[in-house]
Amino acid sequence: MRFRFCGDLDCPDWVLAEISILSRITSIKMKLLCIQVIQDLLGKAIDYEKVFKLTGDAKYEPSDVKASIAALHFIISNAGKYAVASEVLSSELQQLGLPKEHSSALCRAYGDNLTKLQDHFAAISLRLGSLKQLDWRVDYILSSSQISEVQEPSVQLQMKVKAAESNSEENVAFSMSSDKFRVFLSELKQAYAIVENLAA
Repeated sequence: MRFRFCGDLDCPDWVLAEISILSRITSIKMKLLCIQVIQDLLGKAIDYEKVFKLTGDAKYEPSDVKASIAALHFIISNAGKYAVASEVLSSELQQLGLPKEHSSALCRAYGDNLTKLQDHFAAISLRLGSLKQLDWRVDYILSSSQISEVQEPSVQLQMKVKAAESNSEENVAFSMSSDKFRVFLSELKQAYAIVENLAA
């Protein structure tokens, strides 16, 4: 079977195995556990002390706690990534064997935070560095100590690149032959055209 929250693929076996473990806690504790996982997805740390208190009644082993968090992390992050509606997610989880009350509790926490999750995923995904400065020059080498006649142009490029994650700037310098520069320039033009089409 294909599931929307799995990107229209079959659900992984390990997630199926965790559904029975998740069924052992109450639906209220399921919602509270989901809130902890959502906080983790939004960049805050999971409060494991709370998590162990929530799962204590169900006699979870430490490995069960980790597995449950991993399964919820997979379900919630994928559902947000594929923009799955709460009702659809609830239905799919019930098809996988999660009780209706548990599915509803998970989907309430998910639905309340869907916009925040999608905004956060958009902010952290595909962040590219930016080119701040570009200097270039063409050297025409007539000869060298190794070869009496070279007569080939060489392109020297020096770029200042700003990293996306750290906002730090780095100098990158390299040289290339005229043939490689033609390929480089052609590919840059193609990439620029693609970016312009996506922005339009």
